[in-house]
Parts: sequence; structure tokens; C-alpha cells
Amino acid sequence: MANPATLGETLAERGITRRQLLQFCSLAAAWLALPAGAVRAMASTLERLRRPSVIWLSFQECTGCTESLTRADSPSVEELILERISLDYHHTLQAASGKAAEAARDQAMAVDKGRYLLLVDGSVPLGNPGYSTIAGVDNRTMLAQAAAGAAAVIAVGTCAAFGGLPMAAPNPTGAVPVSALIHDKPLINIPGCPPIPAVIVAVLAHFLTFGRLPELDSQHRPRAFYGESVHDRCYRRPFYDRGLFAESFDDEGARQGWCLFKLGCKGPTTFNACATLKWNGGVSFPIQSGHGCLGCSEAKFWDNGSFYAPLSTPIRPAMTQAGIALAAGAAAGAAMAARTRRAREQAKKAHRPLTVDELEGTP
Repeated sequence: MANPATLGETLAERGITRRQLLQFCSLAAAWLALPAGAVRAMASTLERLRRPSVIWLSFQECTGCTESLTRADSPSVEELILERISLDYHHTLQAASGKAAEAARDQAMAVDKGRYLLLVDGSVPLGNPGYSTIAGVDNRTMLAQAAAGAAAVIAVGTCAAFGGLPMAAPNPTGAVPVSALIHDKPLINIPGCPPIPAVIVAVLAHFLTFGRLPELDSQHRPRAFYGESVHDRCYRRPFYDRGLFAESFDDEGARQGWCLFKLGCKGPTTFNACATLKWNGGVSFPIQSGHGCLGCSEAKFWDNGSFYAPLSTPIRPAMTQAGIALAAGAAAGAAMAARTRRAREQAKKAHRPLTVDELEGTP
């Protein structure tokens, strides 16, 4: 249950130094596109906080979102649970079961009423309360009970954000996203199947620091992570601009790492940070592994046709330019790629995060 010690005291007890906290805050601020000055403010606020209570509910889902969180590398899930938040209820991770588990949820809701964060993964079935129940309580009722005293609700994963697979046609359970039922609380969607763990952690850090959600788009997604398409951030974008496409997964184009647009990649219509944050500690993401983007962070992605059918939308003007470039020869294409690289380098410099040494004022 809630720990009376501040987060800073708890970190010190665990041997976590201020330097390490600054490293975490520097990363989180960079992910959220916050100004450099926000790093110290974030660290100071987090140090003074008492461990905030978090209640995590899982409804119609596959546990993939929890699995994603346990792959968070900075901080690890152990750090997240033990040092930074008080995870008072989680169907999969909690040690307690049965009546003891439900008593923990009731106590957390009562003790931290109005202050705890409610995280939800999975869609909510409205067709029949019996489709999904926990401790004899149907999902819709449990969501209403837990949301009533929450400071904010975070819908984790595409099932909670947009209905996901359970809502795919013909939607046999009458599944709906969390946003269809919660209208009187701050709500943020973190879609993805599963979502990127760094995004979950950064959103938590932002809310704990500033007491509010980060800037959201029209679908309640944080703009910092969903403001640009996967296509625009993809390292294969120069090949798209030059009109170089793989025609099959084993042709010469695929071996050369060319654009996967013609193999059904949904990157141009999918908004997420997969191409920059990546997975498993920044090792890779689906396109880097040779498979096109499925569009898993977009609504109704299961019902948008074959994963391997090219987008029906016409290729943007850049493609026309690419055709011209190809006709002009490889030299023109190389020049275009060079301009793209320069633009990226300039953008990267403009958002360069401070190092820990700079934050501490050391040479």
C-alpha cells in the first residue's frame, strides 16, 4: 500500500543517486519534447513526491500490454513498481489473489481517493456482463467504480484506446474503448499492440511532475509520441523518396533495405514513435526487422483490409519527385537523400538533450 516516504527518500534507500534520477528525467524530457529547463523541475518534483498509487485493470486483452511494460528498460519494471510508483492492484503482477487482492483494490481506492492513477488495458464488453468478469464484477461496473476516485485515466494499448481486436467486426462481445464510458475524468490514450513501454513510463512521469496530462491530439494521444507518422520517422524514407521499393520479402530490394510500401506497410497512415524509440532498449522495430508496419496504433486497424495489401491512397507528391529523380539518374536521388539526412541532423541538433554533466554543471 501507499508508502509514507517521499520518492526521493525511497530512491536514496535503494541506492539510486540524484545523478541517476537526472538521467531518467533527461530521457523522459527528451521523449516528451520538453525544454531542457524542465529536467531539473521534473527531478525536483519527483524527489518530493510520495509514491503515487496506481491501479491497473485488465479487461478484454491478451496481457501483451503488461508484457510490454515489463520490457521497459529505463526504468525497468522493477524500478517502476518498487521505487517510483505504488502499484496497488494489477491482475497479472500482484502477488495477492482472491479476496485479499480485491481488498487491496478497495483500500487503495479509499485511502488515495482523488489522487491515484487508473491504468486500463483491454476493451470493455457491453453485449453481456458475463463476457468478462473479475471477482464476480463485470468490467463495466469495475471501471466505473475505479474511475470515480481516480485523478486521471490512462487507456494502455489499442484495445483500451480504440477497442482493438475484441471490437473487430462482427464485434461479438459488443466491445467498446474506455473513452466510450469515461467522460468526466482526464483521459489519455496510449495505443499500440502493444504500446511502447517508454511511452507509458514517460506519460506517468509527466503526470506525476506537472499534475496534468501532456499535450494530446484529437484522439487523446500524446502529441510528443503520436505527432508524426511512422513513415516520416522511418530510416527507409529516403528509399521511398527515391522510388526504390521491395516487390517481395526476398527480392534484391528487400535485401538492400528498400521501402516496404508496396508490401503493405501502413507507416504513411500510422502515427507512433516506433521508428525513433524502437523496442528492447532501442534495438529494433518491425520495419527494421524487414516487415511492414501493420498500423496497430490506429483505430480499427484489424478491419482495414489485408496487412499485406498496399495502401489504396495515392503516393504523395514526394513519389512524383522520386520518379523525376530516378529518370534523372542515381546522382539526383543521392542528392535528395543527402538533403533528408541534413534535415534530420539539423532537427536532432535543435532538440539535443543536455547531458548529466551539463545538468550538474561539471565540465
